[in-house]
Amino acid sequence: MISPFPYTAELDVEPYLRGVRIDTFLTRRFRSYTSWRLMRLVRAGLVTVNGEPADTRHRVYPGQKIGVQLLEPPDDLIPPEAIPFEVIFEDDWLLVVNKPAKLIIHPTGDTPSGSLVNAAQHYLDRTSAWPGLLKPGIVHRLDMDTSGAVVIAKDHVSHRELSIQFQLGRIAKSYLAIVDGVIEQDDGVIELPIGRAAGTALMSCQADALEAKPSTTAYDILERLPRHTLVKAKPRTGRMHQIRVHFAAIGHPLLGEEFYDTLGRLRPPRQPGQPPISHLIARQALHAAELSFAHPITQEWMTITAPLPGDMATALAALR
Repeated sequence: MISPFPYTAELDVEPYLRGVRIDTFLTRRFRSYTSWRLMRLVRAGLVTVNGEPADTRHRVYPGQKIGVQLLEPPDDLIPPEAIPFEVIFEDDWLLVVNKPAKLIIHPTGDTPSGSLVNAAQHYLDRTSAWPGLLKPGIVHRLDMDTSGAVVIAKDHVSHRELSIQFQLGRIAKSYLAIVDGVIEQDDGVIELPIGRAAGTALMSCQADALEAKPSTTAYDILERLPRHTLVKAKPRTGRMHQIRVHFAAIGHPLLGEEFYDTLGRLRPPRQPGQPPISHLIARQALHAAELSFAHPITQEWMTITAPLPGDMATALAALR
């Protein structure tokens, strides 16, 4: 049920927001409101600090109580869309979903709707006092055709803390991939710089790659199939298309891989109407199977597992 306006809240000031101006503080807390709308509330005397009306130049500090009356619904809304996804973990601060393949993370110019963000907004609106009160915070990405675990923050503190963990490499990620060919080593580490392939938007390990950066992927063999291998890949860096590029570069491109061919070559673009690369799966066989991180609020170490999707399970069964 949608709550009526005005909506009244009393807020604490988090340590990381010490000394920021009142409008900056409010935009962190009410992420679906524009700063212009929130500043109007301050000017109207509807924002208080320890019971006294706030000035537009007021700065806030931990220990203060910030009172807010919201007279109108949010004005910076993500259009909600009823797109199904599997929830694999949820609490008051986090939502972790098993993203299906073919679902983009964010809307883009070419695809302005139909994204995970739109789906998450619809999901959060069902439990909010009104649409847009909770705004999904995406802190990492998966390629459209990669399935698996994506963590979404419900509030600004969780979003900030998780973003810091990702930036500092404190979040462990494990992927399941089916690659062409049989890898002989039981485990290994691929250390090849990755940069932009000249003249394209794709990535490359070739010597002529632009702005190449050190990149490392560790892997373990889970199962050897007659002509393929199921691997557990653990990227230690976060380059675009890293797992796909690295395995192609060592001669084992992913099953169904559209762009990256053996030994770092790029495949020619598929033309409209052409069949998928593999008759077994309509995308690259890559799944983000595990995420391990410290909970941004409780600091408890968590490992979230995303079940293998049906298309990869079916492909494995056929390859066996």
